[in-house]
Amino acid sequence: MPALTLFGRKWLAGTDDMVFPCLIELFIRLIWMSLIGVATCRYYSATYNCTSGGELIRIYLIGKLATLGLVSLLLIVIMNRSAQGSIVDVYSRRHVPKLLALKIILLIPEVGWNIMGSIWAYMNVIHCNEYDHYTNTAIDVLVCLDWLLFALAIFTLFMVIDPIGSVKLRGSQPDLTLDSLRHRKVTSVWLRRFRWIFCWIIRDKQSHEAFTQVAGLISSMFRDTDLVPTDILAGFVLLRVKQKRESREQRRIELMAEQRLKYTSDVKEVFCGLPSWMSLEKAEHYMRLSLATYGCPLIMFLHCFTGIFKLLAHSTCCACFRSKPTLVRGDNCCLCNLAGVKAISKLSDKEILYASFKNHIFELPFIVVADHKTSSIVVAVRGSMSMRDVFTDLTALPEKIEGEGIPPDSLAHKGMLMCALTLKKQLEDNNILDRAFSTFPEYNLVLTGHSLGAGTSILLGLLLRPTYPDLKVYAFATPGGLLTKKAAEETEQFTMTVGLGDDFIMRLSIHNFEDLRAQMFNVLQSCRLPKYRVFLNGFGYALFGVPSRDLESTWRNDRPTPRFRPPEHQRRVLIPPHSDVVSRRYTRNQLYTAGRILHIAPKRKTKDDKKSDDDETYEMRWLSPEDFLELRIMPRMLLDHLPHNLLKAISTVLEEQRIEILDFPQITII
Repeated sequence: MPALTLFGRKWLAGTDDMVFPCLIELFIRLIWMSLIGVATCRYYSATYNCTSGGELIRIYLIGKLATLGLVSLLLIVIMNRSAQGSIVDVYSRRHVPKLLALKIILLIPEVGWNIMGSIWAYMNVIHCNEYDHYTNTAIDVLVCLDWLLFALAIFTLFMVIDPIGSVKLRGSQPDLTLDSLRHRKVTSVWLRRFRWIFCWIIRDKQSHEAFTQVAGLISSMFRDTDLVPTDILAGFVLLRVKQKRESREQRRIELMAEQRLKYTSDVKEVFCGLPSWMSLEKAEHYMRLSLATYGCPLIMFLHCFTGIFKLLAHSTCCACFRSKPTLVRGDNCCLCNLAGVKAISKLSDKEILYASFKNHIFELPFIVVADHKTSSIVVAVRGSMSMRDVFTDLTALPEKIEGEGIPPDSLAHKGMLMCALTLKKQLEDNNILDRAFSTFPEYNLVLTGHSLGAGTSILLGLLLRPTYPDLKVYAFATPGGLLTKKAAEETEQFTMTVGLGDDFIMRLSIHNFEDLRAQMFNVLQSCRLPKYRVFLNGFGYALFGVPSRDLESTWRNDRPTPRFRPPEHQRRVLIPPHSDVVSRRYTRNQLYTAGRILHIAPKRKTKDDKKSDDDETYEMRWLSPEDFLELRIMPRMLLDHLPHNLLKAISTVLEEQRIEILDFPQITII
């Protein structure tokens, strides 16, 4: 940081990003230098006996050694300069662009020597009577690796180039027009990248709309800032340290005031006074059906070596040409995805009434099940598992949702609303629910799903309530930013949401990420460590946790004032004075997590408990949507979102309750 300025343009890298790349390249070049050195010692004197080309070989060997030595020395200097100063202290790294320019210029003689090595290795221009097998083999290998390294250098330059780094934007109005032009330019760049990288996604109206909105979102988030991608990664590491320090201080205050949130592992206490359909046993049952919608890929993920045998037990060979009781769309000829559904859910073919595995932007796979255990028709919607689903997730602009019983002027996550409308149309066009209820007229309708499927299920529930007023929704790890406040409150009447621990997705919304962005600017500005140290510390945090000493030693206010202050124009400013990036909002409408939210969290262990090998235990409490308005960078923020981990937590809570009942028979569960 800031973005590197080289050859008159900006790049997507900072002057403090050169430590690790140069270290890796230095290691490779030292190995090459040793091989060339051995080849020179063994073969140099013999080149005088060559009938032709001996002088060329000597020039190549000496020149290659000199070039490798010079580049290695330059890499050491670049590493040293790039490691100076904190993330925002660019004055200490002011020589890095010049050194990098020299490094790039040295590619020209390197190419020349590679050409000479290629002539020696692969052309019959040089003739020597004495043949050294080691030397010729080493040169053959090194020439190939030299060309590979050159191609890698060109690819790296291509990857870190900023497409608008040298563009001069001009407008009639100095501020507003230039900002609008830059936003439009950055959006078009990201749109072009999406079309090129994800060219395999079907080009239709939905994909174009999703690409355009996601490109606009990315452009809006960091426009008018001087951040590079590695700054964002460093910011996440620093936020983890900052948030742990704040949470430790918050726990201390709560303990002193005796105001700690009350979690309990007593299921009876948690569900006391609630409707009978809200129960953890039913949540576990429907969570298993939500898990089943992931089908074949989840089976292979959970059972890497034995998954194929689990699928074979339920697959149907040449199913395309055979009659089957289940109507299946979008599966392969052996019905592998349906086999995964049956393997996880333990359902029979007759219980699965319909299954669609078609996956496009705004279209999710789902299954319709006749669940005889709970006397209900269950529509289970799959969560995110493909890049199409990711673009659906990121199409996060609020969209108006209308229907009977929905509060006026309600807004919903556009991507999930489009999925719900598509799913509703599929159910109606194929008369799926009508045929199911004609067969089982006494059954109730239940919608369930995990992650993206959970948000879609809740919105589908809002749309279907006028037709099925008694429907219930069991949502798991529901994404944040789903509905406006009044609509979210309305869903509490028929939706039970279950989340685990530090699930990042339950707290993820545009507003929350924009708040996190502002915090990221603050921690980057106040960090006293160089970026390479931040990354090394982050690797250690991932393995061993954040040590207490780092909670206080990371920030600039702990650093003594330097004797020499750099010139004013050399001081780093993350956000230009004219920029509104902190106050700017991509949307002014705050969206919330929906449903009655049950939060399950691991019990805090004492030192003695940590030493024992006991399994993880959990406790729970009901939370409000306002409790999920802060994004937190935690070690398990992604692991706690995975569906099998959430199912394991629910099952563990119920198993603990059953053990307590066996030990104390007078206790009963609702």
